[in-house]
Amino acid sequence: MKSPERIILEHGSGGALSRQLTEEMIYPILQNEAYPELADATAFEIRGRTFITTDTYVVDPPFFPGGDIGTLGVFGTCNDLAVCGARARFLSLGLVLEEGFPTADLRRALESVRLACEQSGVLVLSGDTKVVPTGKGGGIFLNTTGIGEALGDHYLSVRNIQSGDAVLVSGPVGNHGLAILAAREGLKIGASLRSDCAPLFPLCEALYGLGRELRFMRDATRGGAAAVLNEAVSHSEEFGLEVDETAFPISGIVAAASDLLGLNPLEIANEGVMIAVVAQRASDEALSLLRSFEAGREACQVGIVSDGYPGRVILETAVGGRRILDLPRGLLLPRIC
Repeated sequence: MKSPERIILEHGSGGALSRQLTEEMIYPILQNEAYPELADATAFEIRGRTFITTDTYVVDPPFFPGGDIGTLGVFGTCNDLAVCGARARFLSLGLVLEEGFPTADLRRALESVRLACEQSGVLVLSGDTKVVPTGKGGGIFLNTTGIGEALGDHYLSVRNIQSGDAVLVSGPVGNHGLAILAAREGLKIGASLRSDCAPLFPLCEALYGLGRELRFMRDATRGGAAAVLNEAVSHSEEFGLEVDETAFPISGIVAAASDLLGLNPLEIANEGVMIAVVAQRASDEALSLLRSFEAGREACQVGIVSDGYPGRVILETAVGGRRILDLPRGLLLPRIC
């Protein structure tokens, strides 16, 4: 039976076309030594302290400069494990396809999943596919659950943060969210914008070697750097953060596009940038470690933990003033991940 060029409802019915889609496209692309056959469940073994995370990707458009929904789904989930101090080992993959979605685009996204898994050293263990009628979905949605092994016994948490600690950012902010917006809206400036979608595990593993000098890490996705910085101190009655707006690395095209659109780069999503808090005495070593990787070559210190503003992030602005950098509010940029 020749497979239709677009997804139809029968692909989700559990019948002949469902089996054909799974057995002739999805499974051959994702099959690996840990996923030896199609079954309702797959057995696996993992040792020691284990982490789990889950995420759903609804990015629009699903293919964008610098990546696509497949790359994003793998790297995004593996990054969530990495910043918690875990090495990603296994993934599950759930697909929700809208009737009419091109099967060639599905294959393209799945190939991206496979390549991103190879780059991340992670194996797909299980999956599922559902089809919804035209107008009831967004082309393709992707859900991943990640399982990872702890790198060690040191648990990273906002509770570890101490006054005087250094606040670091691993790279330029704002690229991913603006690349998605430009691709979606067909903005002329978009030709120069690319997502920063990338695996963060090598950087996180290097910083984890600092031991207890490393306090906290978080990838700056939805809400951008501003959301992570506020998360770090929002429940503290002892300290806040003081950060320098001019210290954040921001590319010229992102700065120009943000100014044109009235957006704040610190509130725009990233998919290959993390915030780390380390003891001040370890900040130079931490920056050297980050800069040894391509994804971290523009890493820098952007602020310090301060006793002066409990629960607040205080931003020293480019014009020399000071203001509260609050948790982003409103709709921001929808469907950017």
